Amino acid sequence: MSSQDIPEENLPAEQDHAHGAVGVADEENPFADPGLPPHEHRIQDIDERAARRSERMVALLFTVSMLATIAFIAAYLVIPNDKSIFVFPIGHLSAMNFTLGLTLGVALFCIGAGAVHWARTLMSDVEVADDRHAIAASPEVRAKVHEDFRQGAKESALGRRGLIRTTMFGALALVPLSGVMLLGGLGPAPGTKLRHTMWAKGKRLVNMNTNQPLRPEDVAVGSLTFAMPDGLQETDEEFQTEIAKAALMIVRLQPDNIKDKRELDWSHEGIVAFSKICTHVGCPISLYEQQTHHVLCPCHQSTFDLSDGARVIFGPAGHALPQLHIGVDSEGYLQALGDFEEPVGPAFWERG
Repeated sequence: MSSQDIPEENLPAEQDHAHGAVGVADEENPFADPGLPPHEHRIQDIDERAARRSERMVALLFTVSMLATIAFIAAYLVIPNDKSIFVFPIGHLSAMNFTLGLTLGVALFCIGAGAVHWARTLMSDVEVADDRHAIAASPEVRAKVHEDFRQGAKESALGRRGLIRTTMFGALALVPLSGVMLLGGLGPAPGTKLRHTMWAKGKRLVNMNTNQPLRPEDVAVGSLTFAMPDGLQETDEEFQTEIAKAALMIVRLQPDNIKDKRELDWSHEGIVAFSKICTHVGCPISLYEQQTHHVLCPCHQSTFDLSDGARVIFGPAGHALPQLHIGVDSEGYLQALGDFEEPVGPAFWERG
């Protein structure tokens, strides 16, 4: 149905919003303002039943948004982190990630779609043309802005369309809860777990290349060996997390070359064990200078002196490498006599 099919007295009253200087293009004025075309009324402007249908559609979209937000929260609380699902044609995905993305996308899309449908079918669509004006607003302009705002609020029918108003406020109130729930995905506070590793009294030192426990005679003077705690396997689910804290480098020095008293006390026959994790940004240290007893981090060239408590002698690292107190067990294997006394790797906010 078009506006031509409706008696003129049933059509909404028109307002004159055209330019004041409307003209016809001719040779003298080829760029005359032609003005605005005649306004074409929508079916919702002339048929209240159609307007009601549009109102219900907008309300439906807002309601679906609310339900999707509730589903987002439920999925976050119920679906296990390790659950996966097969989605054709993508393949296997995390069930939680897929559900959270889908529900949040639906919630946001329905709010946007509802707002667009509301504007296109129920709000006023009368074309308005206004001349450019100076940036500084005069009192008359400010009064006009206020009046336009009041007129726009009236034409939006927000006060008259109670169903739209209620469902819109509900959708807008619920969707921020999705962001609140995502804060829980940041995980629990680290507590003291960054201060502790798998090293403990009695844990044997295992060669990372051979997966065999180390004896003192396996470590030659001037050599560099990498070790991990006995019982840690590469197939373990938490292997990467644990090795990032427990990775160890072992060097055998002549006892007379060890300058730091505590380092000497914590060594065994000149064998010293230090964290392999650089104290700058956590890169694994792997370069050893046999003559100077220096180890170099390949990322940012922080250099540590293993003969002097692994103190920093060059580079951006903030503190020395933590040392592990070692000895031998009853079977002659190298073992830890405790955990590191300070957190390994870079300084963090709980370091005290």
